[in-house]
Amino acid sequence: MKLLKRAPEITPETPDEALVRRAQAGESAAFRALFERHVVAVRRFLRDLLRNTDAADDATQESFARAHAQLVKLTDYDRFKPWMLGIARNVAYESRRVRQHDVLEEDDDATPAAVIPSPDPEAMLLDAELEKHFTEALGHLSENRRAALLMRLDHGLAYEEIAAAFGWSIPTVKNEIHRARLKLRVHLLPHVTGERP
Repeated sequence: MKLLKRAPEITPETPDEALVRRAQAGESAAFRALFERHVVAVRRFLRDLLRNTDAADDATQESFARAHAQLVKLTDYDRFKPWMLGIARNVAYESRRVRQHDVLEEDDDATPAAVIPSPDPEAMLLDAELEKHFTEALGHLSENRRAALLMRLDHGLAYEEIAAAFGWSIPTVKNEIHRARLKLRVHLLPHVTGERP
């Protein structure tokens, strides 16, 4: 008599690679674990791109629905996060095109991860002002540069992972991020030092 082999239990330590393989084999709990592990990062990424919490929530749902439908196409099993952020980026771009006639307002609760408030009230006021200028400066970047920069700064992706998400070469990724940082510096320097760059 042949015994059926049970799949190992899914734990927080189960690597994405194993979850992707199991989800591709039809195990819904594995995709649910991928969703739970990455939904906060994807939502934050989309909120930073779209600068609207409601639009980001809708785009997050759409992104995971597409990821579920396209999961069989993922062959780099250990690259789920950059692949997922690439899908989210595409959904954000489509969402922006559809809403082009609407003016997207900045949400008060859309805080870039790069700005951490201080307990000192005066410092908090300065942080809030810098956050406002940072968000404005992000708005001056092209969508691709903004997405690449956020993938690097907020999500800690390696250049190789960003290249995979965009379909770019690694030198292109480095160049885009460098140019994004330069443009941010031009916009932020006067607010930090009071001087022109």
